[in-house]
Amino acid sequence: MMPSGHELSDAEYAALADFRRTLRQFQAFSEERAADFGLTPQQHQVLLTIRGAASRPVSIGYVAERLFVKPHSASGLIVRLETLGLIARRPSPQDGRQALLELTPKAREILERLSAVHRDEIVRMRPMLKQLLDTIA
Repeated sequence: MMPSGHELSDAEYAALADFRRTLRQFQAFSEERAADFGLTPQQHQVLLTIRGAASRPVSIGYVAERLFVKPHSASGLIVRLETLGLIARRPSPQDGRQALLELTPKAREILERLSAVHRDEIVRMRPMLKQLLDTIA
């Protein structure tokens, strides 16, 4: 990445440090809430990835791409979520060799509750994030 052409001020360094701390604070919050539902952070992210795809068919490859993991790692996550009764596989109508993933009703309920508390936390953090971004940009 190329530098922007000017040296950063002390205030910009402080804002960058605070921004990274705030992101980590949210990440810790998210990890704790996922654990409240018996999920790892990556399992939560898989559920959110599938739900967030809306009407797009979701394959293991898509999950791997969205989570920045190798397909075999994504496959392991999917197997564990299937064991928990949170994901079901069905054959793709276009390519029967490919499995498509969908959330079970149990997963939808958990994800709805988890997403609501995450949305509330983001709304709570929004003024702080905006202030930090305004200082940096």
